[in-house]
Amino acid sequence: MRQEIVLEWFDQNKRDLPWRRTTPWGVMVSEFMLQQTPVQRVLPVWEKWLAKWPTPRDLAKAKRSEVITDWGRLGYPRRALRLHESATIIARDYKNAVPNDLTDLRSLPGVGEYTAAAIAAFAFNQSTLVLDVNIRRLFARVIDGVEFPTPSPSQIERRLRAELIPADGAKWAAATMEFGALVCTSKNPDCADCPLKRQCGWRKAGYPKSESVRNSQAWVGTDRQCRGVIVQALREEKKMTTRRVQELWHDSSQVEQALKTLIADGLIETTGKSFRLPN
Repeated sequence: MRQEIVLEWFDQNKRDLPWRRTTPWGVMVSEFMLQQTPVQRVLPVWEKWLAKWPTPRDLAKAKRSEVITDWGRLGYPRRALRLHESATIIARDYKNAVPNDLTDLRSLPGVGEYTAAAIAAFAFNQSTLVLDVNIRRLFARVIDGVEFPTPSPSQIERRLRAELIPADGAKWAAATMEFGALVCTSKNPDCADCPLKRQCGWRKAGYPKSESVRNSQAWVGTDRQCRGVIVQALREEKKMTTRRVQELWHDSSQVEQALKTLIADGLIETTGKSFRLPN
């Protein structure tokens, strides 16, 4: 792959996203929010959070109920609690500054290998191996000639992708991510106008479909939807009785299971007679 083509494309086409001109804390918040959530849904929530909690210490002082409420409908609200936990540690142990060391970043709640690499690259301009779903799909098509990558990267894939990183590794991470998000998309990629089409192995192979069809995760009627309905109701009402919670959903057994997992995840609390968001 000719890296200069992607980097030049990025210079001309990158979106003006606010977390590209913010503090390391702003970058960290964006990385938590962007996990499995589209940019357009994240933008207004991110801006609200940074205005309300501009530093880790500010967020650490907030109640968990407030954090969950302001997370809104981004989904996977456990991310909000992990971010709150990380903010508390950063404020206490790192003098209110997001650490720039990969090992320190990985030690924080909710920060895995990918998130640590992304924060290091986008907040501290480090040349790390950033492999999100957009980047992996781009490489899979152009280099490997397949429609989609495997569910998770292997050590061989990591080694080969690391060899592609040019001198400006942070820019490379941002450019390949943006290219995958805007051009080499999961559905309806812009192959006709793609600046990499002459190099693309997937194009040369005739655009073969992957053996396993990737469908969007089911939502309607799932336990996850039931959990979301309960949490949203508790955002709007400070306290709800068991009977009131049961009225939110058509399947009482599903509600009971959802309540158990929400309590286990720390997303709600119970007095035995009623439920509320955690303090």
